[in-house]
Formats: sequence, C-alpha cells, structure tokens
Amino acid sequence: MKRYCYTLDLKDDPAVIAEYEKIHRGIWPEIHQSIIDAGITVMDIYRTGNRLFMIMEVDDTFTFERKEAMDAASPIVQKWEAYMWTFQQAIPTAKPGEKWVLMHQIFAL
Repeated sequence: MKRYCYTLDLKDDPAVIAEYEKIHRGIWPEIHQSIIDAGITVMDIYRTGNRLFMIMEVDDTFTFERKEAMDAASPIVQKWEAYMWTFQQAIPTAKPGEKWVLMHQIFAL
C-alpha cells in the first residue's frame, strides 16, 4: 500500500473554514464512491489555521493518471471540485493551476 500526502490552503476566513468543515462532515455520496472507485482506501484531511493536510493510502489499482481521467469524465466530481475551489486557495509554492500539492517525505521512523 502506498501513501501520499498533500497540502492546500483554505481562504483565511473563519466562516469559510467552518462551512468547508461542515460540508466535509457529509460529503456527497457520489464523491465518496468516486474516491473508493479510484483505489483510495484511506483519505484523511487535517487542518491547522487555514492550511489543510491530506493523507491518502491507495491500493494497487490506483494511479494518478487513472484518477485524473475518472475525475475528468465525471460531471459530479467536476461540480464538487468547482464548489470546493470557492473555499480553497493554492499554497504559495503551487504551480499555476495546481490545487492540492503533493508533499515529499523527508523522514520516516
């Protein structure tokens, strides 16, 4: 099993952050299923201030290319992503158009 970690910022507004957390306590069922269908077995999101940290564990069927293609082919995922972007903002080191930024592991015990 592989693990990937990502980071992203939310807009620095307490009301925006509260609404984002509320939405994630009950994500749309189609989004939940799309995550599972992509081969993601664990997805945890943590927050400090307006910074998010996501941990994904994936099975052997997961590839970034497959997930991207599945998301692009799903109108509901596209709707979800556009909606989430109203709460989110790229971190300073993100490339143009990049949302969640893949982090690189620098230590393991």
